Amino acid sequence: MNWNLARKAVRLGKRAEILHKIRVFFITRGYLEIDTPSLIPAPAIESHLDAIQAGTFYLQTSPELCMKRLLAAGYPRLFQICHCWRDKERGSRHLPEFTMLEWYRSDADYNDLMLETVELLTDIAASYCEKGFLVVNENRIDMNGEWSRLTVRDAFRLYTKTSMEDALRDDEFDRLMTESIEPYLGLTQPTIIYDYPAERAALARIKPGDPSVAERFELYVAGMELANAFSELNDAKIQRKRFIKESQVRAARKAPPYPMPEPFLAEIDLMPPSAGIALGIDRLVMLLTGAETIDEVVAFTPEDL
Repeated sequence: MNWNLARKAVRLGKRAEILHKIRVFFITRGYLEIDTPSLIPAPAIESHLDAIQAGTFYLQTSPELCMKRLLAAGYPRLFQICHCWRDKERGSRHLPEFTMLEWYRSDADYNDLMLETVELLTDIAASYCEKGFLVVNENRIDMNGEWSRLTVRDAFRLYTKTSMEDALRDDEFDRLMTESIEPYLGLTQPTIIYDYPAERAALARIKPGDPSVAERFELYVAGMELANAFSELNDAKIQRKRFIKESQVRAARKAPPYPMPEPFLAEIDLMPPSAGIALGIDRLVMLLTGAETIDEVVAFTPEDL
């Protein structure tokens, strides 16, 4: 018997329960579950995400482009649970192949998704938390109470000795987020950090009244990023310019170039005002089952194959 596989049985059973609860949550709220291709001719062009090439196509880093094309075709509420791939990602919280939940709503913005994310996590966590508290590394996280919210700008004021603007100027934004801010988010209640700098929002809508930031938020629990969401950009000309800029950043760091996703760009202007979010299933299962590493909540890791 493969004891490494056998000892995962309890957590894999809970994983199946969690996936079922997610489906029930969205179907009862009028969402359509869809299944888009994993092998695509062009991924979304983002400077920090490296897709895995498969012949002349790519394994998706996210189902985002296909799901937005469905929004543009008139589907108002969509969700999908799927496998995604990102090259050179491996660690205690990362796998090169992982499971993502993504959902999209037309006639909505990132504020609507903040509320819906609270509803989803509160609903699911109720079955796995004692008296509403999730215990992670001796931190008691109140899943039923008020969630913490703060802007990225305020997070830099609270947790670093520099401002968001200066961190961007000095090319220190990502390092400070990773080392000085993220570990302290969501330690007593889930934390939503929002209004990311416009420079960190390749596909998000700029916030009306403040062009320095985009309508983007991330969710943290116990110092772990669980979800990334934003109000969607639906202007093809602006989106093309952003993709070109992201391509230039990729070229500067000698990353492989991507083709332009022309079918997506041809249809994005038809997309109504919408919002979308990606949530990591493996990390969610880690938190709800008390797992210390992502290896404990998937049947096989790359090293097992």
